[in-house]
Amino acid sequence: MNEIIINELATELNIKTKQIEAVLKLLEEGATIPFIARYRKEATGALDENQIQKIDEKYKYYCNLMDRKNTVIKLIDEKGMLTPELKENILACTKLVDVEDIYLPYKEKKKTKGSEAIKLGLEPLAKMIMSFPEKGNMDDIWAKSPVEKDVAIENTKYIISEWISDNAYYRKFIRYTVQNYGNITSAIKKNAEDEKKTYEIYYAFKEKIKHVKSYQVLAMNRGEKEGILSVKLDYDLDYITNKLEEKIIKKPNSFVKDYVILSIKDSLKRLILPSIEREIRSELTENADDSAIDIFKTNLENLLMTRPIIGYRVLGFDPAFRTGCKLACLDERGNLLHIDVIYPHEPKNDKEGARKKVLELVSKYNLNLIAIGNGTASRESEEFIAETIKSLPNVYYTIVSEAGASVYSASKEAQKEFPDLEVQERSAVSIGRRTIDPLSELVKIDPKSIGVGEYQHDVNAKKLTEGLDFTVSKVVNNVGVNINTASNFILKYISGLTTSSINKIQKFKETKDFTSREELKKLTNDKVYEQAVGFLRINNGKNLLDNTGIHPESYELTNKILNKLNLNINDIKAKEFKETLEKANIDELAQEFGEKYTIEDIIKELKNPGLDPRNEAPEVILRSDVLTIDDLKIGMELKGTVRNVASFGAFVDIGLHDDGLLHISKMSKNFVKNPLDIVSVGDIITVYIDAINKETNKVNLSLIKKNS
Repeated sequence: MNEIIINELATELNIKTKQIEAVLKLLEEGATIPFIARYRKEATGALDENQIQKIDEKYKYYCNLMDRKNTVIKLIDEKGMLTPELKENILACTKLVDVEDIYLPYKEKKKTKGSEAIKLGLEPLAKMIMSFPEKGNMDDIWAKSPVEKDVAIENTKYIISEWISDNAYYRKFIRYTVQNYGNITSAIKKNAEDEKKTYEIYYAFKEKIKHVKSYQVLAMNRGEKEGILSVKLDYDLDYITNKLEEKIIKKPNSFVKDYVILSIKDSLKRLILPSIEREIRSELTENADDSAIDIFKTNLENLLMTRPIIGYRVLGFDPAFRTGCKLACLDERGNLLHIDVIYPHEPKNDKEGARKKVLELVSKYNLNLIAIGNGTASRESEEFIAETIKSLPNVYYTIVSEAGASVYSASKEAQKEFPDLEVQERSAVSIGRRTIDPLSELVKIDPKSIGVGEYQHDVNAKKLTEGLDFTVSKVVNNVGVNINTASNFILKYISGLTTSSINKIQKFKETKDFTSREELKKLTNDKVYEQAVGFLRINNGKNLLDNTGIHPESYELTNKILNKLNLNINDIKAKEFKETLEKANIDELAQEFGEKYTIEDIIKELKNPGLDPRNEAPEVILRSDVLTIDDLKIGMELKGTVRNVASFGAFVDIGLHDDGLLHISKMSKNFVKNPLDIVSVGDIITVYIDAINKETNKVNLSLIKKNS
């Protein structure tokens, strides 16, 4: 471990060096982030998954930065050009771009106009000019040229231009000036076609580079890629040129001044500014990517933490017109009972036959919840279902996002699970299961296909995949998994589990259920067992602690605590058991046994054994009647579910076919920097109708009550 880097990290992240060292040591030993966050709190000071991941990412970045610094120092030293001051400047760099700026003059260059001019023997003339002589004239210099005067005039300039371009100090000044005082602009290209006016607000757009929003950067990038927008950086070139002249021209009275000014302008136009503009655009895109990925990760986490609907028997309803609506009858655990199809819409319009079939299935399989996918024909299907069940007591429907359902349904995994079903029939099963256990169903789908992101197809694909996989892993391990009912899809996200160990687990379950965590130890090595076992639950096992998040390594400590409190583990569900734990003095227990963080977690788990943290999420809104845009009035109060959050606001399901837009400006009377500070995916919120456009079927919402 690098002590210098650790100290830098401690300052940047505001985390103690001791905590950072502990995290890095555990990661080096092969511990996973979920395991460290949950079971090594004593060592890390209870750092969470996000903090641990940030330490890991930043440490790797700074190690790469340090490696590059050492490489550059070595390369310059090999040329015999390294000075103590230069070495100190390189070591002081905090960004790779600064290191590369310093290295630029010493770098082996490809064939350039400047290098070709040097081959012509013009470097002595360039040095003569840059000494800013005050006696004589330019003809005196050109008279010493080894080539024709016109060739010398044209080419000597290129040598000086490259010297200026290679100066790290000048580049840093120009980059700072453009970033902090320049604008980013976009305009519609001549003869460009934007039929749906997707980029209309960017036809004549201008914003300070330092203030431009991430979603604006991504939108302009996409418009530029599609050939609709022209995107540029706009800055005060005269100011930059004048400042460079002040810095470079040491003797303003020198007769070479005008020639050097030509070289400065050439350097800026041909070398420096194109390079810096690319760097700034690249940095804007990278930051926008990071912001979009962070929003996607947060949205995904909240979606995966959606509260399961417990105790309902569900009819999964995949809407369609011509091919019919596919129906999947599921029991409370999501087991498939029956598959069917109805044709209530165009072209068959068999509403009566469809109504009869739905009522028959509801009665036969005791169904009390209908989960309707939100894709094609969703609105028509919602109206049909609302009319069909209006006379049935205690039967409800809910609209479910079917994003990714078709991707999963056509996959090899889905074919293996339901070999006798068609793709749309598998989709109906998936839609229904998303209400019963959203997490178990959604982990089967590539996170990028779940549809809670922003410009997800425009951001760095590798970083997006890594970020979303981390989020899924974080949620799965936070919730915990019943090993006896877990699929391969969800087990692959469990801390430490390998493909080999997952296969052994599934093979074991072919003959019998797990009754003890000890049985898992025989199927894995010690490291895998240590990392995974705490996140795997065994219901109705031999040891009641096996159904908690308490790690077996802490069973002995748990028993000591129980003895100290005069409690019997067999009474874990008793009211008195919980009351005693509520009164327990954590500090006194920690003073006697140590490991305060671990004791806190043990007490929490004993109070609520097998508690699903998703139960703290809002309950899903169940409906029995349909809402149309004609029912709405400005100022009307409604309950809605947040379906997606973007940089500019949130999309809220209020019961219409299309989600309403809750713009960031309508979230509070005070300034809101980030919509995620106000709402999250899955939140049940009270909204007010702010604007209605019946032509486009668009509804704008507000969290601010009129006249309040």
